[in-house]
Amino acid sequence: MREVKLSKLSSQLTVLSIGVAAVLWTQAASAATASDVPNTTLQTITVTANSSVRDAVQEDSVYIDDYTPAAQASHLNDFLDVIPGVSVGGTSSVNQRIRVRGLDDTNLKVTIDGARQEGALFYHMGDITIDPDLLKQAEVAVGNNSVTLGNDALGGAVAFETVDAADLLKPNQKIGAKVNVGYGSNNDELLTSATVYGAPTENVDLLAYYGKRDTSSGEDGSGRELFEDSESENILLKAGAHITDAHHVGASFSRTEKDGIFPFRPDFPSLSDEPIPQKISRDTYTLDHTYNPANQLIDVDTNIYHTETQILRDSDNVGRYEFDATVKTTGGKIQNTSLIDSGVIEGIKGTHKLITGVEHYKKESDLSRDFERRGGDEATNTSIYLEDQWQMGKLSLTPGVRYDRYESPEFVSGGKTYDNVIGALAASYEIAPRTQVFASYTQLFNGPDLSQTVFNDDGAGTYTNNDLKAEEGSNAEVGIATTLRDLTIADDALQLSGKYFITDIENYQQFIRTGDRAGRYGLNCETGVRGSSGNLQDCQGTINSDEDYEIKGVELAANYTTRNFGMGLSYSRARSEGDKTGDSIPSVSGGSADSGDRYMVNLNYAPTDIVDLGWRSTYVSSITDNNQDTKPSYDVHDIFMTYTPTQIEGIKATLGVYNIFDETYANHSSRLNATNDASTDFDMGRNIKTSLTYQF
Repeated sequence: MREVKLSKLSSQLTVLSIGVAAVLWTQAASAATASDVPNTTLQTITVTANSSVRDAVQEDSVYIDDYTPAAQASHLNDFLDVIPGVSVGGTSSVNQRIRVRGLDDTNLKVTIDGARQEGALFYHMGDITIDPDLLKQAEVAVGNNSVTLGNDALGGAVAFETVDAADLLKPNQKIGAKVNVGYGSNNDELLTSATVYGAPTENVDLLAYYGKRDTSSGEDGSGRELFEDSESENILLKAGAHITDAHHVGASFSRTEKDGIFPFRPDFPSLSDEPIPQKISRDTYTLDHTYNPANQLIDVDTNIYHTETQILRDSDNVGRYEFDATVKTTGGKIQNTSLIDSGVIEGIKGTHKLITGVEHYKKESDLSRDFERRGGDEATNTSIYLEDQWQMGKLSLTPGVRYDRYESPEFVSGGKTYDNVIGALAASYEIAPRTQVFASYTQLFNGPDLSQTVFNDDGAGTYTNNDLKAEEGSNAEVGIATTLRDLTIADDALQLSGKYFITDIENYQQFIRTGDRAGRYGLNCETGVRGSSGNLQDCQGTINSDEDYEIKGVELAANYTTRNFGMGLSYSRARSEGDKTGDSIPSVSGGSADSGDRYMVNLNYAPTDIVDLGWRSTYVSSITDNNQDTKPSYDVHDIFMTYTPTQIEGIKATLGVYNIFDETYANHSSRLNATNDASTDFDMGRNIKTSLTYQF
């Protein structure tokens, strides 16, 4: 227990008042400084929200975050939450779940260095295993607005990219190194890492990273223990070579492994059940090749990968909780980009950016219990796609088409093959300099996924649904984006964007478990008819929902920057509704997938060339679903600074206080039970983090 706590002033302070206070504070801090040149970081995580892969459509409307201190991030919500429409639930990194407009990561295309992260392992744990210390970039497609995303991307995509040697090498430097030490007070988390990188020749670059993160139990704002006792190990190896001016090849291996003692249901960190040893790990191998000759018609990117995620639990004879669950994904993609001049039509020169691609991947799940194999399943997807970004002066049109052939899991839908063609069309028009209106419409397709690996039993006790339909639907968006420059001083900029979206999902797939409580009455093993209270059935399985769902919402963002000051404001809202009951989309972590409206303020100020100051405030409103279950509101505030002394080149120190007012709350994307605190995954209370990085 922490003995000293600040009083709960956050309930008396609005986001606006906090923002004003931070501005006044940072301005006061500048009084003693002489330089207004902003500090540059040694390694940051660049977070980009782009609801379209097309460069020109919403280029100025993307929300690029420079407010998050990347050296301090230990969880995906430390930086992804800055994007309107995106949230990350789960207090521990073993059960973090990404949501985009309420749809979780099983409905998102998630990649690490281009390698798909497919499948679901265990509904009480997350499926995205990556340590932020490995990353340099996270690009989020908020909503599916392009045929290039493909299957398993109803809600969009998240692409993580690990750091390269080229990101760290200074001009003319042949070899370098970086060491990093970080500490978090709430859970006594200690991070130590070292990176060695170099360019032994002009054509070759190499990088090797090793890091450890030790974590103990933390506590929420009310002093409840959030049980965890773990050690994490992270490895990253990368090599790249320019064989010729036109050819580049690269290879990488990354591993994140977290081994420790957790509650047997890690998303119930305060439950009194006896914790057990568990390990979650991810290994990812990639090979890539780029061919870009002096020809505008040829720019080929090839990526081949294999990734494996595992949960290994040794229950020490505590119940039936011992298992070894793995999901493997192997695949590749070839994509070419051609630039074509279409000539002059009525005085307007037209250009085409033609993207063509082929993608294939296979995902396999396997489960063992008590050291005996219980079962597995697999699915494959092959697709081809074509997208044409046609620019004609101020007007841009982007049609696209994609064909998917999806071979589904045997014990989910009988190995049924789904052949599907989808289309997309987007348009934008520059109504004024640096001001665009845009609209897009994209058809959606999602074949039946692997069932959660912990339920694999080669079909035993499972209803195989040979009539299961693929999820289909559409995503439509309209919006406006503008960039205004030189408003108050030279070189300042104000980016404004707003969008309204509607996502329709038909044949929504639900996994029905056996049991004796609402939602878990099982399926008839012969007919697949759902059981009910007093009429329990013996099989589990996947069925199509009786109703279709619609998700509506808005996302607004404003970002003002000068040479040494930045302020970002954002608002996001997404609501799902079934066409028959009005219920929202159910969540695998229980309850509704919807979150309350979110307001965020980010401030960044560099009073000198060696000091950076920042503040982030987040307010999420309460939300009550159709069943009258309420997720309460919360507001959280963070403050941080970085110091880069000039006396020793390459040194950077970061200090931050997160959840500064010790708010007791649970992220609306986490497991949340408004009537039972023990079944709620509360976020950490106040956490003081500090880190020191030396790069040479």
